[in-house]
Amino acid sequence: MAMLLETPPADRHSLNEDIQGILVGTLFMALSVQFLQAGQLITGQIAGLSLLVSYWGGWTFGAVFFVLNLPFYLVAFLRMGLRFTIKTFAAVGTMTLWTFVLPQVMGFSTLHPLAGAVLAGITAGAGLLALFRHGATLGGVGIVALWLQDAKGIKAGWVQLSFDACVFLLAIMMFEPMTVFYSLIGAAVTNIMIITNHRRDRYIAR
Repeated sequence: MAMLLETPPADRHSLNEDIQGILVGTLFMALSVQFLQAGQLITGQIAGLSLLVSYWGGWTFGAVFFVLNLPFYLVAFLRMGLRFTIKTFAAVGTMTLWTFVLPQVMGFSTLHPLAGAVLAGITAGAGLLALFRHGATLGGVGIVALWLQDAKGIKAGWVQLSFDACVFLLAIMMFEPMTVFYSLIGAAVTNIMIITNHRRDRYIAR
């Protein structure tokens, strides 16, 4: 217990702060998934692919999301180090648990897809900002994008954009155009929140 209360270096969050940040960040992300599922919407990145697979196969989102992230931990370890990998594994595992818990305690009798998309975008943006602030992500394509940027000179943004384009292309084959349109709005809201609020010179994840 004394370890948990130990004062961290000035440029690093304490363990208690990291735990709180990961719990809150993943809760917001899991809430975002609930909004998306209630509106039968999708999003980008591994979360979006996990939703598509869960819709198609009838599996739970949490299980698919956890399994699809497994191959990326090796890249995370090699590219970002052990501390980052442990935090990311903890974040993915915690979010997976939240996605099993939340449907048991909450639901939506009425939710317009556009409202669901905007609410999903806002909660996802807030969740990702919390995780970034505490040196974690939800794994997936972002890790590979950073690795390719350093190793091959390929811009990380283009890698993520290309993956998202593939996810939404699959979505067009599975859903009505308006569903995909609403989903794109939700993804745009998330990206606007990240672009507006995440600055490495202001918040350096440790």
